[in-house]
Amino acid sequence: MLRLTNTLTGTLETFEPADGKTVRMYVCGPTVHDYAHIGNFRTFVLEDVLRRHLKSKGWDLLHVMNVTDVDDKIIAKARERGLDIRAYTERYVRSFLEDSDALGIERPEMLVRATDHVPEMAALVATLLEKGHAYRDGESVYFRVSGFPEYGRLARLDGKDLKPGARVDVDEYGKESPRDFVLWKAPKHDDEPRWETAVGVGRPGWHLECSAMAMKYLGPAFDLHCGGVDLVFPHHTNEIAQSEAATGRTFVRFWIHVEHLKVEGQKMAKSLGNFYRLRDLLERGFSPQAIRYLYVSVPYRKQLNFTFAGLEQAAHSMDRIREFLFRLRTGRLPERSTEAMTAAFHQARERFEQGMDDDLNTALALAAMFDLIRRANTGLDADELGRDLRGDIEKWFVEIDRRLGIVPSDEDDGVSSVRDREVAALVEARNAARRSRDFERADSVRRQLSDMGVVVEDTPDGTRWRYR
Repeated sequence: MLRLTNTLTGTLETFEPADGKTVRMYVCGPTVHDYAHIGNFRTFVLEDVLRRHLKSKGWDLLHVMNVTDVDDKIIAKARERGLDIRAYTERYVRSFLEDSDALGIERPEMLVRATDHVPEMAALVATLLEKGHAYRDGESVYFRVSGFPEYGRLARLDGKDLKPGARVDVDEYGKESPRDFVLWKAPKHDDEPRWETAVGVGRPGWHLECSAMAMKYLGPAFDLHCGGVDLVFPHHTNEIAQSEAATGRTFVRFWIHVEHLKVEGQKMAKSLGNFYRLRDLLERGFSPQAIRYLYVSVPYRKQLNFTFAGLEQAAHSMDRIREFLFRLRTGRLPERSTEAMTAAFHQARERFEQGMDDDLNTALALAAMFDLIRRANTGLDADELGRDLRGDIEKWFVEIDRRLGIVPSDEDDGVSSVRDREVAALVEARNAARRSRDFERADSVRRQLSDMGVVVEDTPDGTRWRYR
């Protein structure tokens, strides 16, 4: 039984899709004015883990992710480069998908761009105007917060919390009240992107985009809406207000928010010199799988303190998994396992499921996996783990990877950190020396690897290596 913390109620609640069959989930995707950074991808990876776990329950999934490809930053940067916004953003949409693939993030069923859905956004604005929840100021249109009494419940706000310049987005447009937010923006410059619609010439506000696209593909009420905790207010708060004011229905049943990432204990910021895009880490030689492991190691509702030492430790944790699976596959095992060993396996598998069902507690799930690795390594030493259990354990690790995406595959070259790259290069140098019958050189490299704490084993399937 899956339980998730619903931001809307602040409580841990049992989750299942409203129709009992298909989970309808909307995820706030990237704003493509630049390459996505490691904080963005912390959210996207944990949302991917949620996606994978939902599918493991046997439910179908309709997962929609938006791409915000028009906003003030995009317009300004495109203008600087002399490009229209579509040409400017295309590069960053492509890079986001490439980075997501590198991290093992599954593609959503639907990836939708804001600029492809302007008519739907204009129609939503027209509905809000008709119902009196919106008003015009010149050619711009604003949402009237005073007409929606439940405004702010997602973020636990009341009227005294809504201060312009502090917690409310202050747009460069006029409005009746500082609490109101823009739905439709009139162009302020001749070269600014604009669309001719039934509500006027202009472009949609950011908050409007997600409501219109979510309701188009998922309906006026759906199961799950996910994003980073920074989106609770004002973005998701405003989504709820404009959507429910238009339809009179509860917009989303469950709201799931991923906590912030810090770097070395500080907020990530370019001014502090601790701002990293995913590509910055890859250029430093870290593998995307090690980065994903670090993300997964901390449950989504806890802040992750990113450190390079932590990233190295993530790589070594993957080495432990790799070493165990190699030993399990290649070891000479007795025919039957002991009852205690079999019981330990079933207990680990059960604890893994309990952790995942307990608000997606990935730390508990990983702990269950490593408990099994420790116990199984002891069992291998003592001939307690037999051939009857080997296949079951291997299948379980396939399932773990299907859920968490952190198990090295058979095709993995063993390279998960800078140090691993050095080891892999030395192993290949030894193999090349052996092929050319330069055994003195091969023995020298093997001694060098041994000094580094690396065990090299030649098997019928090729050379394997592991850390002692």
